[in-house]
Amino acid sequence: MNRRRLGLAVCAMAVLVMVMPAAGTGQAPAARPIGGTLTPAKADARGWGWQVKATMDPATPRPLYNRAKERLLQDKQITSYTIASFNPELYCEAARHFDYIWFEMQHSTMSYDEVRRMILACPHAGAAPMVRVPDAHESSIQKATDLGALGIIVPTVDDAMEARDAARFSRYPPFGRRSAGGGYYRELYAQALNYRATINDNMLVTVMIETLEGVAMAEEIAATHGVDVLMLGNNDLSSFSGWNQHDPRYQDAIIKVHDAALKYGKYYGNAGEQYLTGYTVSADTRMVQNGPACDGWRPAARGRGTGPEEEPVIGLAPGARPPASSPAPARGAKACWP
Repeated sequence: MNRRRLGLAVCAMAVLVMVMPAAGTGQAPAARPIGGTLTPAKADARGWGWQVKATMDPATPRPLYNRAKERLLQDKQITSYTIASFNPELYCEAARHFDYIWFEMQHSTMSYDEVRRMILACPHAGAAPMVRVPDAHESSIQKATDLGALGIIVPTVDDAMEARDAARFSRYPPFGRRSAGGGYYRELYAQALNYRATINDNMLVTVMIETLEGVAMAEEIAATHGVDVLMLGNNDLSSFSGWNQHDPRYQDAIIKVHDAALKYGKYYGNAGEQYLTGYTVSADTRMVQNGPACDGWRPAARGRGTGPEEEPVIGLAPGARPPASSPAPARGAKACWP
């Protein structure tokens, strides 16, 4: 068994000890927190993302051409629209209304070339193009960065080694280990923006915490150099843990991730607009998958009003919201970009 598998096995065993009933009792597991608190930490004077801000090269021109990351650095909330199939017209329209576009490459059959063709259809449309790759492998991240993505989202990150790979394969040396091969990014950014010298700071690296192993290792993941955002994948976390999102253990788990991001100067995110209200940590959500648009825009309804990009909510009754009460930061109806 290699070191990474051994570490995950230890984490999994620790989680099982916390949730299994006592031997011979046949009793349901007690609602024992795995993070140790149901009270989220508060930001100090440094605020959110202090470590991300500290690693920025002062020579990198501001504002960044990655508008989503620029808004994060300005302590603003960023939201996205998810695209999971080839549709240049939809991409070009949606990119006018959101901070970033979430190209879905984990749960779709869309090809990297189709993503490339959409980005080239309307370069500099407004929203930063970001790709949720299927894994943290160099081959996946290299394709996404070479086609012109300004951000990488890696799902189901369980430990600091996966987080390290997400960060290092997204950026060039000396910061990372991205290969300096060819790519269509040169048609988008290279000439006017000195891409090679500026992309490391413009790249936005997001890792998704979606398993109890990831929750257990949240601090190690958050401490990883080059990770910018820890995003909670509520659907998978509820599915993998077996906990309803009203369960105190579940609430404690998301607070543990929230506190780890805050402690190590990263940003905290949620995959789903519905989590902008209800959780005790909702108001601290800085990065959101799937809306709301910065100017109130919504796409035309398809069928019953949901499209293939939208996932059913696991761990909550249909139409239900998360349990506690907490307002989301207001975005208001305004122009998306100057």
